[in-house]
Amino acid sequence: MKRIACSVLVLAGLAIGSAEASAPVVKVDWSDPSTFPGIKQDTCRSVVKPEEWLGELAEHLQRRAAKLLDDGQTLEVTFTDVRRAGQCEPWRGAGFDNVRVIKETYPSPQIDLHYVLRGADGTVIREGDGKLRDPAFMQHGTPDSSDPLRYEKRLLDDWLRKQFPRSDGK
Repeated sequence: MKRIACSVLVLAGLAIGSAEASAPVVKVDWSDPSTFPGIKQDTCRSVVKPEEWLGELAEHLQRRAAKLLDDGQTLEVTFTDVRRAGQCEPWRGAGFDNVRVIKETYPSPQIDLHYVLRGADGTVIREGDGKLRDPAFMQHGTPDSSDPLRYEKRLLDDWLRKQFPRSDGK
């Protein structure tokens, strides 16, 4: 199977001269997005390839998760399916087959993932699957209404807050 990976690592909180092993590391990857059920069912034929917006979601997850992990922890996340909010309306005419329209009656964002959280010594602290859903996605505010991935990013943010709550107030 073809494997596409986003191997950008977020090393947060590194001070000059500190050991890299103590910084949290977040890795995000995914298999071939053409095999994702959500992408196969998508009616939009965007000029933006799934690998591009998956990469943007991966970077967002890496930045946010690194702030929630303890020193030395490693989080590995694999996207197994992503269905973006909305759908296209090709019946409107030429050019509308690549414009995503967001309405409450259209599909809500959905992200399926697998994750492994490891301690500084490499032992598995927690492992599991997540099925991120928000059927009322349009009833919540979003920080950036111009971001085409705002609903999917909010799903990831909500999941992170629930899975990795900080007890130290950070």
